[in-house]
Amino acid sequence: MPITGAPAHQASARPASVLDVFVAFLRLGLTSFGGPIAHLGYFREEFVNRRKWIDDKAYADLVALCQFTPGPASSKVGIGIGLSQAGLAGAFAAWIGFTSPSALALILFGFGIVALGDRFDLGWLHGLLVVAVPVVAQAVWGMARNLTPDAPRVTLAALAAIVVLIWPTPLGFIGAIVAGGFAGWLLLKANVDEEHVAIAANVSRTAAIAALALFFGLLLALPALRAAFPSSQALALLDSFYRAGSLVFGGGNVVLPLLQAEVVPPGWISNEAFFAGYGAAQAVPGPLFTLAAYLGTVSTVPPNGWIGALICLAGIFASSFLLVIGPLPFWDALRRFRPMRAALTGVNAAVVGMLLAFLYDPVWTNAIRSAADFGLALAGFVLLMFWKLPPWLVVALTAAGGAAIRVAQSLT
Repeated sequence: MPITGAPAHQASARPASVLDVFVAFLRLGLTSFGGPIAHLGYFREEFVNRRKWIDDKAYADLVALCQFTPGPASSKVGIGIGLSQAGLAGAFAAWIGFTSPSALALILFGFGIVALGDRFDLGWLHGLLVVAVPVVAQAVWGMARNLTPDAPRVTLAALAAIVVLIWPTPLGFIGAIVAGGFAGWLLLKANVDEEHVAIAANVSRTAAIAALALFFGLLLALPALRAAFPSSQALALLDSFYRAGSLVFGGGNVVLPLLQAEVVPPGWISNEAFFAGYGAAQAVPGPLFTLAAYLGTVSTVPPNGWIGALICLAGIFASSFLLVIGPLPFWDALRRFRPMRAALTGVNAAVVGMLLAFLYDPVWTNAIRSAADFGLALAGFVLLMFWKLPPWLVVALTAAGGAAIRVAQSLT
């Protein structure tokens, strides 16, 4: 029987089916603007608060695991939630539902929407950046109330935020999490909740070890195969995009320099076309890693088009599945020990601090450029927190507000 990740008093009336998982994540894939940190806010609201598929503490632990391993954190959290509800089929359903809307939009952009040019430079696009501020703020507020309820954990969160703001690098992110865990191990044993809340489905250790072996095996085998068959562009694409998805911590914008280095110097894609795709990726909901679909579509070297898009998507997301399925059984086993749960208490506080740092940079620094932007973000926060409007409606209203601000500015 699947482990849902929610205690008995919170569990859903019935286990979620594969179709339930797909529909839930498809709706999020159509409405989750704002980047990976905003996605975590959408996920928490949908699966912790509304559907109660996963306990808040288990959700925070899953976020910590996905931040601690390379690849797109929000996509891996979604895969983990799908896995907890409906096994491997649920994991694929969650990924397909969440990824397919933005992937399809970017494939279509690759085929011709780029011809629209300046029509993408509209106020509603900036409104979509602004809406990330209230969404992430809501996530930080909700997680802080549950995970940093006392002075020691608030202090840990603040220190983690400072570390990430001073060293906004993958090493800084990992360092904040490791330091939070070490501090929790030493100082927070008295704060440990005795209740253990599992977050994984029934994945055997054999399957988990196989997934980890495959992850490392592909990192070694794909470059070797590419060297053995230099004329195979399909292998070259798969190798480049698998490596990008496997070696980048932090996800989102962090992957862009690596992708650019993989596709521009060989002449597969021009620098102008690369950044045109990046602009389009910012305008659609869902994970930024679906930029791979656009890059595979517009590659000048076959296979491109639909086939190239699918190869690049498979390459960049393959490690996400392997790095969720592989560690989770061992993660749950480690969490059963009181010292480890104390460490995770510290890690969870550090995750809150990291989210707070991300709320400032890049979310706030990229979105809030004027008093009007601040007012729009404040209105979105009030609508989310106090009027309890659904996130998708707040997204639509904020996008409309951004367009209205642009019109007003053009008239003055």
